[in-house]
Amino acid sequence: MSLVITQACIGTKATECEKVCPVDCIHPREGEPGFEEVEQLYIDPWTCINCGACMAVCPVRAIYPEEEVPAPFRMFIEKNADFYRMSLEEFHQKWPVGKSKELLKQWMAKQKPKQPQPQAQPQPQAPPPPEAG
Repeated sequence: MSLVITQACIGTKATECEKVCPVDCIHPREGEPGFEEVEQLYIDPWTCINCGACMAVCPVRAIYPEEEVPAPFRMFIEKNADFYRMSLEEFHQKWPVGKSKELLKQWMAKQKPKQPQPQAQPQPQAPPPPEAG
């Protein structure tokens, strides 16, 4: 398992995390192609050693172990991986800049389990009248 950068990094791109990473798995770095175009930083899940150094310095607490990513933000597991397995053009087609909130809502809607329709409850019957005696 690796670490994952989630929605809190969007618009922030704080670079403290990339500076402490011992395996250089957080990109894009300032000055690298794509840094200006992306809305957040991403962790390479195939390089990350899950050391937690980046979590400790993230000023917006955007980084989680993959297995602990809160349910509403699980789409960021795929988004981080896609940054490394796609070209920048393909990545932006799938994850358009400025659309993360909309994509997050769509993703959350797909994840919600369908609620069973409530079934009509039988109406209680009135007790029979007492017998005259």
